[in-house]
Amino acid sequence: MSAPTLHTAHPTDAVERARDAADRESWAEAYALLHAHDLHPSRGLTADDLSVLADAAWWSGRTDESVTARLRSHAAFLAAGDHRGAGLAAWWLHYEYASLGRPAAAAGWLHRARHHLEDLPPCPEQCFLAWTDAEEAEQHGDGAAALAAARRMTRLAVRSASPDLVALGRQAESAVLLANGRRAEALALLDDAMCAVTAGELSSMFTGWLYCLALTQCMEAADFGRAVEWTNAAMEWCAPPWTGRPAEPGREAETLATTSLADENPFRGVCRAHRVEVLDLLGAWALAEEEARQACREVPVDCLESAAAAFYAAGDVQRRQGRLDEAAVSYAHAHELGRIPQPGLALLRLAQGRADAAVAGVDLALACQSDPRHDLLGRARLLAARTEVALAVRDVPGASRAAVELDALAGDVPLLRATADTALGSVALAEARPGPALRLLRQALAGWLALRVPYEAAQVRMLLAAADRTAGDEEAARLELAAARAVFERLGAVPDARRAAALLSGGKRRRLPGGLTAREAEVLRLVAGGGTNKDIAHALVISEHTVSRHLNNIFAKLGVGSRSAATAYAYAHDLL
Repeated sequence: MSAPTLHTAHPTDAVERARDAADRESWAEAYALLHAHDLHPSRGLTADDLSVLADAAWWSGRTDESVTARLRSHAAFLAAGDHRGAGLAAWWLHYEYASLGRPAAAAGWLHRARHHLEDLPPCPEQCFLAWTDAEEAEQHGDGAAALAAARRMTRLAVRSASPDLVALGRQAESAVLLANGRRAEALALLDDAMCAVTAGELSSMFTGWLYCLALTQCMEAADFGRAVEWTNAAMEWCAPPWTGRPAEPGREAETLATTSLADENPFRGVCRAHRVEVLDLLGAWALAEEEARQACREVPVDCLESAAAAFYAAGDVQRRQGRLDEAAVSYAHAHELGRIPQPGLALLRLAQGRADAAVAGVDLALACQSDPRHDLLGRARLLAARTEVALAVRDVPGASRAAVELDALAGDVPLLRATADTALGSVALAEARPGPALRLLRQALAGWLALRVPYEAAQVRMLLAAADRTAGDEEAARLELAAARAVFERLGAVPDARRAAALLSGGKRRRLPGGLTAREAEVLRLVAGGGTNKDIAHALVISEHTVSRHLNNIFAKLGVGSRSAATAYAYAHDLL
């Protein structure tokens, strides 16, 4: 990227204006001024000015220049004997190298940061070391050490009187508490930190950090209400045009001339990827898919895991809409960027009639999850998929084990509770226990409706219809099926809508002609509607081999030898 052109100014005046721009967080303006000044060998930048140049380059999307400027600032601080400045510069280099996927360089600079800062009296810069200590201890499963480090960070932050560091310290402590099952304490601290964020009390870097950290934390903890609220706030904060803090009166034209990159908030793509997950649950699928594409374009190179999450979410939308080939491509992109695309890929394989692959995929994903405490929602989704896949292959004991684990995980967290009740209800239905199935599924439906999550609510209605029919209540079954079908059609969930329609048609008569079973009648209706074996397999979530077996039985029972003759029979006997 080329730097914006500025009018020639006195060197000292240009640096002062750059510092002023940095104070206003007008980063493109600060970058242009300092970059132009730095091009002249006779002009030097102080260590502090080089730090500002590094920050401005980062905000302007020039990651390599940011690292170079930070290296120079570290050397300048060191030459001046300023260990606090050198330690902070070293920590930032650790952070940037880690984001760029260079762990050896990151580890080296972290070691240098410790060397500079650890023997000093308490100072604000040590907050960053404590933050890193907390994260490393949590990764090693040492919850006590992680909590001690997070609380040390908070104490240092309070002592520094920095709103940025205080908010970040409380978020760090919240994350450790949440990972250790202390949900109420964790969320109280997180709410405190996010008050400072949403009130606009923090600098842009810490605002962006806290939005990203809090949104990840909320989704992993299945706190859907907070995720919705803070996702909306995050997108409002980073919506274009984004120009940092306003220019001083009389400097607006100059600011506009130097902020060609200021509308590129580096946090926007990451926040948008979180929004995709929320929109997916809320049933805004068309917008979710559009936002996923946009997020992939906006995500910076050091945050590719957010692009992976966006591709995965798009794959889920495409799978549920019956666009299976597109879903496979989206899941493959997510995998290329480092995300295990489960349980979506397993459910895709199930829809494709590859039940063995579905079982293997979800089982491997469950086995690879090293510490479920760090992603409760991810674990819950895997267990829910394991229940569904096991029931599809008639492994009721396996489905029951997964549902029981999910029940223990869920507690009273609304999103997890609705997921667990759905799984438990589906198992009870498979075990021919209509009473418990109806109770659990009605609880699940109430949960999904309260959360305003339409697709899962419609899926529960399909299970309720089956339980109602088992209990002999045909009218209730038809009401559930009609409601589910309306939601599926609105969402564009074509396979599910077809299945609901087939079941609605199947409920018109108790006695089927020709000795057909209810499943055979469903297959015949889909044949008469022009469905291929592949279409029917997708609609009924069975394999193409099973469809062929049903067709052979249908032809034999009806005494016909072709699909057209079977279709004629269906019309003649009012089976449509």
